Amino acid sequence: MKAEGRLFAVMTAFFAVTGLVYGFWAREPAGKAILAVAFLMSGLVALFWFVQHRRGGGGRPQDREEAEIVESAGPVGFFPARSGYPVLTAVGLAVFALGLVFARWLIIGGAVLLAFAVFGFIFQYRDRDDGGA
Repeated sequence: MKAEGRLFAVMTAFFAVTGLVYGFWAREPAGKAILAVAFLMSGLVALFWFVQHRRGGGGRPQDREEAEIVESAGPVGFFPARSGYPVLTAVGLAVFALGLVFARWLIIGGAVLLAFAVFGFIFQYRDRDDGGA
């Protein structure tokens, strides 16, 4: 969690410098507000990761300098084979969005296709026995 904290701390510093430079030269408030919010949000996430690292005591192998690669090895989860449901979900969403612009019957067709695709996406591996819970 130390590496994640450092990453977001660098992002916080980037947004601080960018926000100061932009705030000095720019005359419009929207960009200043966006950079200020990005600075605050990345700072909050960096603080969260540093607090989590301190609470956990750096127990992860990734957080220790002397850790070996083999220490972080563990069971590899299930990675599904090819699936057509992501493409079907995208098509259903596209048809639904086109229905919002052109015709109401496309909304119904897109919603039905999207519901079918999401249902299939969720339950395509329900019968798989992973040996766990």
